[in-house]
This record gives sequence, C-alpha cells and structure tokens, in this order.
Amino acid sequence: MEYILNPWPWYVSGPLIALVMFFLIYFGKTFGMSSNLRTMCAIGGAGKKVPFFNFNWKEKKWNLFVVLGAIIGGFVAYFFLSTPTNIDLNPSTIENLNQLGFKDAGQSLLPKEIYGWSAVISIKGFLILIAGGFLVGFGTRYAGGCTSGHAIAGLSSLQLPSLIAVIGFFLGGLFMIHILFPIIF
Repeated sequence: MEYILNPWPWYVSGPLIALVMFFLIYFGKTFGMSSNLRTMCAIGGAGKKVPFFNFNWKEKKWNLFVVLGAIIGGFVAYFFLSTPTNIDLNPSTIENLNQLGFKDAGQSLLPKEIYGWSAVISIKGFLILIAGGFLVGFGTRYAGGCTSGHAIAGLSSLQLPSLIAVIGFFLGGLFMIHILFPIIF
C-alpha cells in the first residue's frame, strides 16, 4: 500500500502515456481537454446559434470519458491515495513566497491564499478567476488547443504548431510567475 501512495516514477507513467497516445493515433483519434468543452456546448445546442459548435458531436463523445476519468481519478487520488506532506522547497523560495503573503509556503500543493474559499469569494479572487478564465479560453481557442492537447497529442504526432504552442505555454508561464505574479500578489 505504501507504494501506491507515492507518485509513479517517470519510467512507468511516461511509457503508459506513450502507449495511450500510440493507440489514439492508430485509431485516428485526437486527444485534448479543451475539445470536450466544445463537445459539451454542441450537446447543449450551441450549434444553433454559433457555427463553431455545429458539428457531429457524437463522433467526439468518446473524449468525454477523458473528462470523467480525470474527475474520478482526481477524486480517488486526493481522498484515497494521497497523504498530507510538506513540499521540499528551497528556503529562498519560501522566503520569497512569505514576502508575497503566502504564510504557509511549502505546507501544501495548493496555497489557501489562492485556492481557499476566502480567496475565491473575495473581489480580487473573483476578478482573477474571471480574467484567468477568459485568458485560458481565448488562448486555447487562439492556439487551436490546450496544453494537454498540444503537449501530449500534438508533440507525440510530431506537429510543428504544437511545438510552437508548447514553447509559448512555457514562456507564458515563466512570464506569469516572474513578472505578473509578484504584481498581482
């Protein structure tokens, strides 16, 4: 049971992801989380108003199982397979986070200053959620897919646009954490 509570090593999880991608490519399927939102909108009838959502969603319903699996897997992992543990952060990182207002830096993966209910229901937290949701939605549509679609499916099928998108994701993440994050918090 102790082995189950530890993360799988890269040499187990990496080949499993590669195997899944091999089967998806073999059967002519594409993978990505953002495409599920389009499918759900099409199921809800959005295709009657917006041509982007007017497609045969039944061909993509298999991908909805990916969302269901992510939700169930996250629930099982959090409530049954994880143990509370401190994160081994560099002392200078903890000091920097403390200066930004994170009191319990390194105590959990999700700092309550961002992910706690008090942060979410505050005006600042609500505005950050709205702005972040807009930027993620716009970026996903503009890039032609999300991080999982480009980084896993696109790169595994050797697509140059996915390589460019993944480089952009990383550069955007670096810009966010080093430039914008200290300004916002």
